[in-house]
Amino acid sequence: MSSNEPAFPFLMTLRAFLMRRPWRTFTIFAIAVLIASGCVSLEQKERELTFRPSHAEANWYTGLPAGVQELDLPVHASADAPRIHAWWWPEDDPGAPVILYLHGARWNLTGNLNRITQLHQLGFSIFAIDYRGFGKSDGDLPSEATVYEDARAGWNWVVAREADPARRFIYGHSLGGAVAIDLAASLGGGGDGARGLIVESTFTNFAEMASEITRGLFPSVMLSQKFDSVDKIARVHMPVLVVHGQGDRFVPVRFSEALYKAAPSPKRLLLVPNGSHNNSLSIGSSNYQRVLADFFGLDAGRSLAGTGTHG
Repeated sequence: MSSNEPAFPFLMTLRAFLMRRPWRTFTIFAIAVLIASGCVSLEQKERELTFRPSHAEANWYTGLPAGVQELDLPVHASADAPRIHAWWWPEDDPGAPVILYLHGARWNLTGNLNRITQLHQLGFSIFAIDYRGFGKSDGDLPSEATVYEDARAGWNWVVAREADPARRFIYGHSLGGAVAIDLAASLGGGGDGARGLIVESTFTNFAEMASEITRGLFPSVMLSQKFDSVDKIARVHMPVLVVHGQGDRFVPVRFSEALYKAAPSPKRLLLVPNGSHNNSLSIGSSNYQRVLADFFGLDAGRSLAGTGTHG
């Protein structure tokens, strides 16, 4: 996602709609009545504008780096299971930690290559998935339920690939942070667990995002997509690193502060001065490297080698 793109197109569109209408109260009441009556088309429109899925390549994408493998995996065991597309980018070091990368709204993997590259430069092997409706994955319109299912399918692949939970991490950016928190909260402390959860530029729940962006004009109970991260993060049984750019114009930094407060220990909050919604990893690369090494106990000389510069 470019730095000029709204993080949550649905909520930005909704705010513009409500702010330009003189009869705001009537408009909100009318929408509430329609949703209460079970208007499927409104829920579908909400999902379309929440995820903004695209099968098209980002216009700045120039191709996969050397070493990236493409694969497709079914989301469940049925013969007719939909398939999601994924990239596997292993580190040269076979003992390197592995990250499941979960992206946010609008851009598919091709639009996330810069951030994926930066994480790979930090010494991680990367397994990144496109949810249904994105990139080369099956389907057209995701939902909260399907992105959770897709993330679990991706995690199952990681677990099968890397047997040691101490070398497995979950990373989510923006809306992907909510997906990552849901996945982490569903994992036990056994063989399917992880060394840690990293969430960046994400929010507490979608209702609070709606209230923030629409300035309280839209009743949050009308949202079908909940993404209730602040409750789920309290059930995460692994170390949690919460990252946010202090200059984020789309998702207020106070949301990450609230997530950090709700998360159980051990936990760490990394606020990046001058970081935007999309560039905290590059702007704060030295702090990112230090915190990853110190907080998660990674070997900075081995697992986090080659991190001098980032694109």
